[in-house]
Amino acid sequence: MSETAPSALLALLRQRRSVRSFTDQPLTEAQRQLLREVALRAPSSRGRSPWHFIFVEDRALLGQLAQAKQQGSAFLANAALAVVVCADPQISDVWIEDCALATTLLHLAASEAGLGSCWVQIRQRPHDANRSAESWVQSCLAIPPNLRVATIVGIGWTGTTLPGHAAESLAQERLHQQRFGQ
Repeated sequence: MSETAPSALLALLRQRRSVRSFTDQPLTEAQRQLLREVALRAPSSRGRSPWHFIFVEDRALLGQLAQAKQQGSAFLANAALAVVVCADPQISDVWIEDCALATTLLHLAASEAGLGSCWVQIRQRPHDANRSAESWVQSCLAIPPNLRVATIVGIGWTGTTLPGHAAESLAQERLHQQRFGQ
């Protein structure tokens, strides 16, 4: 990488935004294949790959997933695709981290494919006063009880264009050199 030109990854990160508004255009088969391969290539601790990915494009199921939480999941109803990221905690004690890595890569792959995306936190979030969002998603998609649901990534053709976050908005005070506070 040269000193003046950003890497392809940095260029992608500079323009990427979370998108919650999508058009009704379906994904191409090439985009679906890209997302599937990226998910399966996600790094995992000790190479255990505890995750499972459920690719949902059925409108009725997307509508059900959109109701997973009282706030923050409604946009899934209009996504072309929702990828439910879940894992088996018996395979790896760091399944949460493994799912987070896969979720991040799905975002980046969606951006690279010209798509918008946004994630929904499911783990440890309520559906309502009596039920967890995780239990809701498990029942909607017939997910076995041994699997834990971490996130859902909504993906589609963006219905809005947002600029990337300005460099000035980055929290430079969160960077430290050698020791905290330096």
